[in-house]
Amino acid sequence: MFRKLKSDIQAVFDNDPAARSWFEVIFTYSGLHAIWAHRLAHRFYRRGWFTMARTISQASRFTTGIEIHPGATIGERLFIDHGMGVVIGETCEIGDDVVIYQGVTLGGTGKEKGKRHPTIGNNVVISSGSKVLGSFKVGDYSNIGANSVVLKEIPPNSTVVGIPGRVVKQDGKRIDRLSQQLPDPIIDSMRELQLEIYELREELKKLKSLQEQDCLEKETVARGNKV
Repeated sequence: MFRKLKSDIQAVFDNDPAARSWFEVIFTYSGLHAIWAHRLAHRFYRRGWFTMARTISQASRFTTGIEIHPGATIGERLFIDHGMGVVIGETCEIGDDVVIYQGVTLGGTGKEKGKRHPTIGNNVVISSGSKVLGSFKVGDYSNIGANSVVLKEIPPNSTVVGIPGRVVKQDGKRIDRLSQQLPDPIIDSMRELQLEIYELREELKKLKSLQEQDCLEKETVARGNKV
């Protein structure tokens, strides 16, 4: 337990250049207080003492502005910077060495039961105002840009931005999504014209076939009359 507390403190020094002393970190960092309160609440939660667990988490929410459900599973060295407005849902799972900035929500998308919150891999950075909603995984070493809304699984080593979130970089290589995602009106028009031409050709074939049949019938009738 004390090893985890010490590693939580070290995570602050590793991620925040403004941290000056252990005394300052221990007594003034609300993100650290919220994590410690959660670790205690989570112990009660696992033992089935749900009311006690929720009481601790609500007290922590009141004092820190960070809401972490006691059922959430949090790995080692999580760092919550500033932290105000952070919400972490009940079935959320967070790996090791994750960094979360203020205003982040790790939530669900409705009233479904069971696993309904995201699983965050190791060494993930989630920037200010981002929303990660749903039961899927964010791969290791991924970065989620500020104010992004992520609604589907993210592969490892990815950078995600936008609403809805899309991968713009993976394994250090930039991904050109414009040609893949944005519609091309000229290409779409050409495809529609090709489809119309094909349909018109089929109609002409049918008409020619009907005309030929009609001509044959007329010829047959004419021959019968002559006889």
